[in-house]
Amino acid sequence: MVGRNLLEHPNIQSFDILSPSRKQLDLLNYASVEEYLFSHSPDMIIHAAGKVGGIQANLNHPVQFLSENLFMGLNLLLAAKKTNIRKILNLSSSCMYPRNAANPLTEEMILKGELEPTNEGYALAKIVAARMCQYITSEDKNFHYKTLIPCNIYGRWDKFDLESCHMIPAAIRKIHEAKDGGKNEVQIWGDGTARREFMYAGDLANCIVYAIKRFDTLPRAMNIGLGYDYTVNEYYEVIAGVIGYRGQLVHDMSKPVGMRQKLVDIEKLKKWGWKAETGLETGIAKTYEFYLEQKRESDKVSSCE
Repeated sequence: MVGRNLLEHPNIQSFDILSPSRKQLDLLNYASVEEYLFSHSPDMIIHAAGKVGGIQANLNHPVQFLSENLFMGLNLLLAAKKTNIRKILNLSSSCMYPRNAANPLTEEMILKGELEPTNEGYALAKIVAARMCQYITSEDKNFHYKTLIPCNIYGRWDKFDLESCHMIPAAIRKIHEAKDGGKNEVQIWGDGTARREFMYAGDLANCIVYAIKRFDTLPRAMNIGLGYDYTVNEYYEVIAGVIGYRGQLVHDMSKPVGMRQKLVDIEKLKKWGWKAETGLETGIAKTYEFYLEQKRESDKVSSCE
């Protein structure tokens, strides 16, 4: 999702971009990564690849979430160092922060407590990649490997598969299908009072473009977020309003909810001079429009088959 939104950014065409697909470059294969980087010798790498998913996907496949994200990160970073690529912008995740840390979460809190069990494997892999960036830079000052730590992201190119997606795309799909099917209730996992900070993916793409142009001013590691959050209930209410759903939102207390709050501290981000611009309702409307576009395309394929 992050990479696709970056490629759609209006200012990205001022750079020569290499964007190999998974078939063209398997990040799980170190030899392939090294060969690709040696052949193309980019000035900078933006590491936005990863195996991602919501709570259920992380719980069902912890081995994949740990191993694939770990190997992708290490293969890319070590091959980049070997092929003498001096600049990397490593995209990490606020999942790295301890589950019981006081909010807002500052960059110094990483590895200061137990991780959230519902996404521990993914978080461990992201911590290792961030630390490897730090270690490589500390060993050789000619390398500048830096990490951005975004809050939760939603938007265009999100996944809407209920078995693997995050909360916002799951809510969009559930509420759309409830309205379309005439159902008068939609379930929310837990009591809906857990708080989440979700930023529109187009804003993150804008931040990355800003970072490319001002790479030398970036801190070693920095949170990217809004500085405020909403409850899960509030997200569902906004999504229902955008879609025009008038049914009930009910709670399934048997389902896991993850961390009670995950709000990142953005003091470094403010000093650096960037802030997100897309409001929640606007972002949800754009994401819902994308969901409908994808659904129409899928329906066309199904009808042709």
